[in-house]
Amino acid sequence: MDINKMLCGVECSCQRHHTCDIKYVYIEKGAAIHLKEICTNFKNVLIVADGNTFSAAGENTLNALNDKKIKKVIFSGDEILVPNENAIKTVTENLGNSDIIVGIGSGVIQDLCKYVSHFNDLPYIIVATAPSMDGYASNGAAMITDGMKVTYPAGLPLAILADTEVLTNAPIDMLKAGFGDIIGKFSALNDWKLSAAVTNEYFCDYIYDLTYQQIKATLNLADGILRRDEESIAALMEALVVIGILMSFAGSSRPASGSEHHLSHFFEITGILENSDYFSHGIDVAYSTVITAKLRENLLDRPFPETLYRLSDAFYQSKMEKIYKSSAKGCIALQEKMGRYKNNTAEMYLEKENEIRSILAEMPKAREIEEMLSLVELDINDFYALYGQEKINNAILYAKDLKDRYTVLWLYYDLFGGNFDVK
Repeated sequence: MDINKMLCGVECSCQRHHTCDIKYVYIEKGAAIHLKEICTNFKNVLIVADGNTFSAAGENTLNALNDKKIKKVIFSGDEILVPNENAIKTVTENLGNSDIIVGIGSGVIQDLCKYVSHFNDLPYIIVATAPSMDGYASNGAAMITDGMKVTYPAGLPLAILADTEVLTNAPIDMLKAGFGDIIGKFSALNDWKLSAAVTNEYFCDYIYDLTYQQIKATLNLADGILRRDEESIAALMEALVVIGILMSFAGSSRPASGSEHHLSHFFEITGILENSDYFSHGIDVAYSTVITAKLRENLLDRPFPETLYRLSDAFYQSKMEKIYKSSAKGCIALQEKMGRYKNNTAEMYLEKENEIRSILAEMPKAREIEEMLSLVELDINDFYALYGQEKINNAILYAKDLKDRYTVLWLYYDLFGGNFDVK
């Protein structure tokens, strides 16, 4: 696919003109060399990386910028970097007179640079070091502020530079994460179509179909990914960037993020709050897709009830405070604003039951998702072992409260709620 042609925009049958403000995408060996031409009109560059990502691509980046005044922020690579207020402050305080930010890394570095550049009205470029997630070309910055996972509307990079040799040498779990993140789109797309039916949310067949094509193409890359085949890794990176562009086309992360991401965010946030282990984002998304597939199967196996499931206000608040601790107040306020707990949608669900069932049935079965993940040696039993039944059930019930987006988590809660045997 010609990504740079795609960046020119699309006149769509959905009556929208889809656009993306990224100027350059280079996925090739030695891609960092393009920094020289792209940064011609910039004099002062702030480099943001961690110890590992700077080791992977820092030398090539600096060589391409050898005529610039460089300032560097290099976070430790020995511990997980959290994109929170402290990290934001560190980057912001080092901006000085920089007129462009160049991030070297993947998910967290990308989001951090995106956030700081947007709120300081500076352009940024990302030098990718791993095909681990689809956020390179999206206009949302996934940050953790006030203890909550919040995706802020933010600007797009001026350029994405991905050296295929660097990508190929990324840690194997990051390669698996990129594959897993794309498998998660089965769930995200199904949630988007479900929301369009239930809430009349905007939906675009062109974006849906092109995202689905990227999933199918990625399934054929599994063997090459495990072998670190450079062509396969480049194709994986291309699929991730294309999906990011499609998020920009949609004006939200809707084509690529749904219930599976909400579960992933739950495990990340509770992991940080509890100081407990959690999987990397893409791998959590992959495993969570199995869970959302099981929820859909469970919904299809049961008749829709005439009344909605609801917890008492007191129990709900106490449970939220136990799980989310200092972040509970913000989650509760968000859901009060959305008003979904107060809406009586039981009659609507019954009226649209056939349509809803038809949409749910389009999602691959949980066993099929497990088989897809096994292609890159991801075993769902590792997920069950790390989190356990209680935590996964809490995620099913309360991950929806982190976001304002309607997904199958809301449908399952509204109709049945309660505990669910994930195995």
